[in-house]
Amino acid sequence: MKSKKSNTISLDQFKDKHYGETGTKNRDELDLGYENFKIGALIHEARLEKGLTQEELAQKAGTTKSYISKIENNIKEVRFSTLQKIVELGLGGRLELSIKL
Repeated sequence: MKSKKSNTISLDQFKDKHYGETGTKNRDELDLGYENFKIGALIHEARLEKGLTQEELAQKAGTTKSYISKIENNIKEVRFSTLQKIVELGLGGRLELSIKL
């Protein structure tokens, strides 16, 4: 019986092939873009879990509905101080930060 060769590659292998290795300009831009997208997705998910509209979250966090929408839709990067307000005041959560070397 012949074994079939798998053409499956990991996400990191795909990114290495198409965007370069970590530390190159294209790869770093891709990874930064993904992190910004992920923040917006996490805020969106948490907001829905709390049963809040964008307007309600914005009022609690001291910002605008438009700004919340732009963050959730990866149109605008969020400032750290605003992210803290959104998480702590708006969502009643705690923002945790770590640095990996």
